[in-house]
Amino acid sequence: MAPVPLAEHRPDATAAPSGGRGARGARPPGLGDFLKAWRARTDPRTVNVVMDQRRRQVRGLRREEVAHLVGISTDYYTRLEQGRERHPSAQVLKAIARALRLNDSESGHLFRLAGLAAWSTVPAPGLGLPLQDLLGSPLLRAPVVVIGPSLDVVDLNPAGAALCDGFSRADNLLRMVFRDPAARTFFGEWQSSARMAVARLRASSTRYPDDPRIAGIVRELSAGSADFAELWSAHELRLSPLPSEQLLHHPLVGDLHLYCSTFEIVTAPGQHMLIFTPRPGSQSARRIEQLTG
Repeated sequence: MAPVPLAEHRPDATAAPSGGRGARGARPPGLGDFLKAWRARTDPRTVNVVMDQRRRQVRGLRREEVAHLVGISTDYYTRLEQGRERHPSAQVLKAIARALRLNDSESGHLFRLAGLAAWSTVPAPGLGLPLQDLLGSPLLRAPVVVIGPSLDVVDLNPAGAALCDGFSRADNLLRMVFRDPAARTFFGEWQSSARMAVARLRASSTRYPDDPRIAGIVRELSAGSADFAELWSAHELRLSPLPSEQLLHHPLVGDLHLYCSTFEIVTAPGQHMLIFTPRPGSQSARRIEQLTG
């Protein structure tokens, strides 16, 4: 059964949010790149697209296949990817999100790119005193690293500093992963760690598109690291499946098998606390004790 055609344009009387990125006459920033990246990533078999006998010239879905799933014309979808269509309707965007199997965060990013959702303001840097006291508490023995929206290291506790001891500088997680030679040895699965770091930055950039620090890190690493540039162009906001445990090769105490739990700091918007914990009683737990002893 053919999909029911959707209304492809927002009515002229419907204005974009005041001051938003989707103001009339403005090209939605990155919308086409986002659509192309996710179309290429979508396996036709996962969205019930019948595979024909033609040799596929593209990865993932063809434009006409996405258009069919969404219920719009191929020409209209092509204009969206090329940035020539600036005002897709919410109905069309919802259908695209379903067709490409986007999760809530990715769907929200799609709506923001099209000017149909508000952007967050740039968060203020720095930690409040209670959090600083917590990081300095001897009761918090596990390594803790606090990062900002651009993955700058805002603060860390003594165990966190000891965990990062092999790096020349613990100033930004992305710089550590992509620019410091120690990273290729430190991270047991470097490629997975690199993907996670870039996906975290991409997700942060969807919330804070006007953050000059995020833009600066993207420019710096895109110019200085081909690996970063390739991962950034994939527009990945999630990893599936997420690794449950990370293997880290510490230069002083050896291999560490640690779980990394991430907690959003509600009193400091945009900041997250990363806590690295070993299994109780494990060799990794004893080695963490060596680091903090």
